[in-house]
Amino acid sequence: MSVERRHVRRECFNPDIVLPYELRRLDFESAMQDVYDFFYDVNQHLAGKDLGRLEDTVRGAILSGVVSDMLTAYLASHSRTLVTNGYHNGHPDLVVAGTYPEDAVKAGEAGVEVKATTKRGGAVDTHGARDQWFCVFVYSVDRETQPAANRRPLRFTEVYLAHVTTADFRRNERGELGTPTATLHRDGIAKLRKSWVYLDAEPELDSGPEAGGP
Repeated sequence: MSVERRHVRRECFNPDIVLPYELRRLDFESAMQDVYDFFYDVNQHLAGKDLGRLEDTVRGAILSGVVSDMLTAYLASHSRTLVTNGYHNGHPDLVVAGTYPEDAVKAGEAGVEVKATTKRGGAVDTHGARDQWFCVFVYSVDRETQPAANRRPLRFTEVYLAHVTTADFRRNERGELGTPTATLHRDGIAKLRKSWVYLDAEPELDSGPEAGGP
């Protein structure tokens, strides 16, 4: 089985986007490419053992969590001012270096919350409504192509980064046993989508493997 190495499409970045905390489009490009390279390396190893791709092995919700954690770590490694929040499950995921003791805070304001989802447009659930810089990476996974050996790798299609407030969210009730969540409401989503960083709407031309190509 031939494994394709995905590449970030630089022409899909918003040339007019104004980013907070000294973030650069290059930081996003590098973080996204790091994810692509990770999946390429892992899937090439799995293919050599006649095993299925990582994308097909891990459940969707777990994959989104893994991709989100990877993007957080990779953005921190490339950013000039942001580092990973050292507090377990702390908010936000990225904090401004030196702002909090040991760069760890349970609930802080200076930084960026990072989410990854397969939901087009970036409508992703959060654990609560907050005033925050909110970054959403939207990706697609090919789980349809047959045979599975011909499936294309994970692909980022949208990235958004906007400052949202508690008023931009709606509360999602989950019953007695469920955990309440919050999602950007109609106007909140419109605010997020207006502040797009990366949009790759070009459809895949075919579903066959292209080893080493973009």
